[in-house]
Amino acid sequence: MNEPLAERIRPKSLDDYISQQHLVGKEGALTEHIKKGFIPSLILWGPPGTGKTTLAHIIAEESKRPFYTLSAINSGVKDIRDIIDKAKTSGGLFTQKNPILFIDEIHRFSKSQQDSLLGAVEKGWITLIGATTENPSFEVIPALLSRCQTYILNAFDKGDLIALLHRAIKKDVYISKKNIELRETGALLQLSGGDARKLLNIFELIVNAQDDPILITNDLVISKVQKNTVRYDKTGEQHYDIISAFIKSIRGSDPNAAVYWLARMIEGGEDVKFIARRMLILASEDIGNANPTALILANNTFQAVAVIGNPESRIILSQCAVYLANAAKSNASYKAINEAQRIVKETGDLSVPLHLRNAPTKLMKDLDYGKAYKYAHDYENNFTEQEFLPQEIKNLKLYEPGKNPREDQFRELLKKRWKSKYDY
Repeated sequence: MNEPLAERIRPKSLDDYISQQHLVGKEGALTEHIKKGFIPSLILWGPPGTGKTTLAHIIAEESKRPFYTLSAINSGVKDIRDIIDKAKTSGGLFTQKNPILFIDEIHRFSKSQQDSLLGAVEKGWITLIGATTENPSFEVIPALLSRCQTYILNAFDKGDLIALLHRAIKKDVYISKKNIELRETGALLQLSGGDARKLLNIFELIVNAQDDPILITNDLVISKVQKNTVRYDKTGEQHYDIISAFIKSIRGSDPNAAVYWLARMIEGGEDVKFIARRMLILASEDIGNANPTALILANNTFQAVAVIGNPESRIILSQCAVYLANAAKSNASYKAINEAQRIVKETGDLSVPLHLRNAPTKLMKDLDYGKAYKYAHDYENNFTEQEFLPQEIKNLKLYEPGKNPREDQFRELLKKRWKSKYDY
């Protein structure tokens, strides 16, 4: 029984595939592609244990295509070229029988490794399916990303995870022989963090440690798993918990806690670009215009650690974390775009006011496009009051400056400029 439970009960068809109904349900984005065998090159993006590898296998099986697989951790350009050479002779070009090349953790491929895939994807020698836990916009080169459709896989919900446990109890060749009662599942679900593979690994660990009959309770799960928990699982629950603690420490202006959680991630082998990317987001979301330099420093940090790597990146990350923690905080811009998007979804495609429209043709000028527009530079202090919003939502205020010295200046300026329009 060397094969783990997650592998033993891996679904072989769409009918057995649990979760991701937005992709493979009755009206899922991929369902018709799979049924008809017309599969575009794909990037499957989602947390660990959400069925990316399983889905790739099912796509190949359902579409009756040759299937090749590589792991980005231990494969190089030569391995890619060898498979491409095989693929050229195993199926017709631009037909439904083009071989599938599945690359797990494609975000770990270097630029040159990703470049080596471009020709084969472009010419139809292979259909690429890449799996990643990282945002492909950052980790996959634009040329390759533009040739692939990106699909997001979600963490398993409670119902999906419980269904997996019942499947294991009913169908696994070993576990089905045992007398198991799932009296409590809360601890199993919490420890799994939505990761199906982690859930099944924990479940198998507990079942193998108990004699029949086996009564699964929260206390039993916690007592068994605590003795076997790794210090830092950079693809599992602690990965998300510790980055959460890190971000919240910076948001809460505590540089000491921020550096502690940073050290935990560094010692655990976390990807330095992942840490830097999260600080880059925070610099805008939680600091914003209270200190615009924060975004510049965070962006420079991201670029620097991408070039330098370990171990020196820890110094740059620490400098940035301490600066961000000490910076004045404002989420005013973040709240403004959230509210603006809500309004757009609520009001739909409102017409652009005539005076703001471009008028490159005589017809458009005759229709008064741009006629009443006031060119700001023609007025004192490069400003004159006019309406820039659609008529239906005129005078709508979306941005409320934060309470900090810099945005206090913004508030006074807005009061002076827009005293008859907005209440600042």
